[in-house]
Amino acid sequence: MAGGRPGRPALDAQPWVVRLRGPLFDLGLALLIGLFGLFGTAPAGADQPGVVPPDGRAYTLVVVAALALAGRRRWPLATLAVSAGATSAFLVLGHAYGPILFSLFISVYTVAAYRPVRSAAIAAGAALVAVLVHDFVSAGTTPGLAGVVPGAAWVVVPFAVGVTVRVNREATARNRAEQSRKLADEERLRIAQEVHDVVGHGLAAIYMQAEIALHLLPKRPEQAETALTAISRTSREALDELRVTLAVVRRGDDRAPTPGLGQLDQLRDRLAGAGLPVTVEVTGEPRDLPTAVDLAGYRVAQESLTNVLRHAGSATATVRIGYTPTEVTVEVTDTGPRPGAAGARPGPVSRPGGAPATDGHGLAGMRERVAALGGEFAAGPRPEGGFRVYARLPVEPLS
Repeated sequence: MAGGRPGRPALDAQPWVVRLRGPLFDLGLALLIGLFGLFGTAPAGADQPGVVPPDGRAYTLVVVAALALAGRRRWPLATLAVSAGATSAFLVLGHAYGPILFSLFISVYTVAAYRPVRSAAIAAGAALVAVLVHDFVSAGTTPGLAGVVPGAAWVVVPFAVGVTVRVNREATARNRAEQSRKLADEERLRIAQEVHDVVGHGLAAIYMQAEIALHLLPKRPEQAETALTAISRTSREALDELRVTLAVVRRGDDRAPTPGLGQLDQLRDRLAGAGLPVTVEVTGEPRDLPTAVDLAGYRVAQESLTNVLRHAGSATATVRIGYTPTEVTVEVTDTGPRPGAAGARPGPVSRPGGAPATDGHGLAGMRERVAALGGEFAAGPRPEGGFRVYARLPVEPLS
């Protein structure tokens, strides 16, 4: 099952190479600890008076405790039960502390690192009791602190280390998941801004052209054809740009062509057909810009002009693009009468025909685009009338 058991890695969800690597490592570790126990048990008790020299039973317990480690990650509780039982029997028989304790150490660590804290603590407590049994059996009386601490350390220390590793691993997983969610949210916001800019601009232009056509149709039907032709052209261009945007989203290909400041002339012509005269002024030497900067500059100009078309009624607009070695500026001003407080576009504003209009997410989207690139953004009414939108986008200096 892909989800695995609670507190254990989802083994079936991992590549087979990863699933195989863990068991092979555990098998190698078990063999290494077993060999260490076989060759190190006798020397460990050689200098300790009053201990029983290791015999066949002692070496059997050492091997059993070591081989249990081969399944430590798949069956951590069973591994701990085997190693703790073997270690307890080894010590009850009177043998000295030796390499068998490393099997217990690793087993306790594994339970703490791979099982929920509650069940791990219960299992570690049971293992601690098993390890301390020999102190009561051998002495026949209640041992003092000096007799309990050495055995307890082989359980308490690996348990603390395992819990710490588990907590850190879970914190890392949470941070990774949070980062993934953040990136997904940022991507959704970027897509929403792109779709808003493309669809909003196209629909605003189509709306104004349709108003013109409806106005001309009863009196001068021959001139209404021009507006209808402009509607057809604008809708086709908006659909084409929307298809490109959605295709980029589906493919996840940021290398696809995107609009830029070089297309302002086409934008100007499209808006002229919708009844908004636009003047484009460029200062400085136009040059290739990073894709993100070029797109952001174009979207600021496009959304600003779309808002003029929506809110300003009969007006003209001017787009000023300034190039310097370290930045590019975009300023859009219009002559339309629009009330409102500085720094914020007004609430409901009358469109032609009496329908209310709101700015929606236009200014917020522009501000977020510019801020994401480390630039500056300002928008508000002009003292001489009309509205002004200004964006400064930093660019890496030319080498």
